[in-house]
Amino acid sequence: MDKFTGKSVFKGVAMGNVVVLDKKDKPVVREKITDTDSEVARVDVAVAEGIKQLGVLYDKALKEVGEASAAIFEAHQMMIEDMDYNDSIKNIIRTENVNAEFAVAVAGDNFAEMFAAMDDDYMRARAADIRDVSNRLINILQGNEVVDFSSMEPSVIIADDLTPSETVQMDKEKILAFVTVHGSTNSHTAILARMMNIPALVSVDMDLSKIKNGTLAVVDGIKGEVTFDPSAEMQCEVKKQIQKQKEQAELLNQLKGKENVTKSGKKINIYANIGAVSDVALVLENDASGIGLFRSEFLYLGREDFPSEEEQFRAYKQVAQNMADKKVIIRTLDIGADKKVDYFNLGEEDNPALGYRAIRICLKQPDIFKTQLRALLRAAVYGNISIMYPMIISVDEVKQIKKIVKEVADELTSLGIDFRIPEQGIMIETPASVIMSEELAHEVDFFSIGTNDLTQYTLAIDRQNSKLDDFYDSHHPAVLRMIKMATDNAHKAGIWCGICGELGADTELTEEFVKMGLDELSVSPSMVLKLRKIVREMD
Repeated sequence: MDKFTGKSVFKGVAMGNVVVLDKKDKPVVREKITDTDSEVARVDVAVAEGIKQLGVLYDKALKEVGEASAAIFEAHQMMIEDMDYNDSIKNIIRTENVNAEFAVAVAGDNFAEMFAAMDDDYMRARAADIRDVSNRLINILQGNEVVDFSSMEPSVIIADDLTPSETVQMDKEKILAFVTVHGSTNSHTAILARMMNIPALVSVDMDLSKIKNGTLAVVDGIKGEVTFDPSAEMQCEVKKQIQKQKEQAELLNQLKGKENVTKSGKKINIYANIGAVSDVALVLENDASGIGLFRSEFLYLGREDFPSEEEQFRAYKQVAQNMADKKVIIRTLDIGADKKVDYFNLGEEDNPALGYRAIRICLKQPDIFKTQLRALLRAAVYGNISIMYPMIISVDEVKQIKKIVKEVADELTSLGIDFRIPEQGIMIETPASVIMSEELAHEVDFFSIGTNDLTQYTLAIDRQNSKLDDFYDSHHPAVLRMIKMATDNAHKAGIWCGICGELGADTELTEEFVKMGLDELSVSPSMVLKLRKIVREMD
């Protein structure tokens, strides 16, 4: 029995067999080969396996995110079968007497460079696809294990670290918990874990090479511990804890259909945060009053090219229709900082949290912004959609946004396309926006306070840096005063104000937030009923 401690992300308990995600790719080494026919045969086997893997990914994407998003895997299947590509690999093997892995790497580089040099934008974008296909073949040839989450039994995920795009693509029903060697409790990945309602630990000092797939593990998010090969006595105790968690969840279910209102009659909206269309099921299951934050950037993550207007339109429309007349607040693109997307070509920054991100990208690259806005305005016809703009620091930015929205509306009008300009608000997540909140409130329909970044910028602490977790104090008086200031200025101008950051789910502050006069708290779906219970018991 081996026990390791870490920092808890979600306070729950889980037990199951582990799946180790070892992302340390082996280097591709050039080897002299005498039996070239055997290497060519290895390529044929790898291609067949690659087609099979991509077929599984296509079926999963088709079910969860629709045909447009799934099409990329269909395109990769065509590429991996391409005769010219395959002939090039086999020719390199035969003429240079090299191993299959090296031949695939060379052919992949050659084809990617060829596509990158083309004049057509679409063909240039295919360079990334070729590299992705080649990497898949190399991993198969090297025997690197690829986890198939669709066929995996419910498991505890063990990894060095997880990116937001990796986490969001996981099958939530197949993950009991996750444990990572690195990562911060305030990272976006940690936020996603809380949204998925799974016990999780980060900053666990363990050697992944010594952990075998299939090992039984207990993840205790309450104590901040993970135990491998637990004793029979511990297994019995953990089963009792898990049963108790289920019973507590059943008690909370009795609050479904009840109002979020205090004993004295004060009402507060409790909405849910989501990152994908499929998460709407969690919102409805937990009886949230609406969606206070739909992270639209997850339509951009885990892919090789920008989502089209039609693809975005279908996603926003589906969420709006599924939520009927309930409010759906969609945040515009918030790429940057820890959410990196290669095809944006943002480059490396010394301090990405203070860099080129969110609304700054949208205002500097309006074509990307307009595509999303067209999709949002069209989808607003089908439900109660609101639009929210992140990382605002000035009134001038809001005026620029309004100008672009008008241009988009004029374009849609000229094309005879149905649309609606919905309620528009901004995220209050910088000290500048708090200080300017009195002026900003006259330009928008609502405020939504992003407490994660607001805390980071107010305290001058990088929330991605695990060394600073002990200094990161979301209860700091300065942070709470800023929340109160923004709320007061919103109400003074006659608009509503809510919180969509992690602090909204902090049950130690729920009563304080109601006293402040906040109109809405948007939290992970799993926290909706817990907050409802607290609100209904308040005097």
